[in-house]
Amino acid sequence: MKDRLLARLRKEGYEVVDFGTNGPESVDYPDFAHPLALAVESGKVDCGIAFCGSGEGMAISLNKHAGIRAALVWNPKIAALSRMHNDSNVLVMPARFISWDMCKRISSEWLSTAFEGGRHVRRVEKISKW
Repeated sequence: MKDRLLARLRKEGYEVVDFGTNGPESVDYPDFAHPLALAVESGKVDCGIAFCGSGEGMAISLNKHAGIRAALVWNPKIAALSRMHNDSNVLVMPARFISWDMCKRISSEWLSTAFEGGRHVRRVEKISKW
């Protein structure tokens, strides 16, 4: 699913940095989550998209970083809300539980939705204060 999404994003004109994985073997997701989180926090990349079987391990690892607001998303409405209300900067999808069609719909919605600001600003600011 990752390779298909990378190809689609490149075709749409996005500049993509691939942090792995690059094969079907089992890996330790924090080894990929932390470099992605550091790239987003440092501004090397604007945002990130990550996959995990359930999405949970990747989201938990990413959210250990103060500058990351990783959203575990399984449908387009949650994708939009995570951007509008939480200003999510990393999209995490549960690859074992969504279809390729759903992946396309989720990623398109997430990438095209902007943060609403307003009352949500103070809430988002409070996230990294702890």
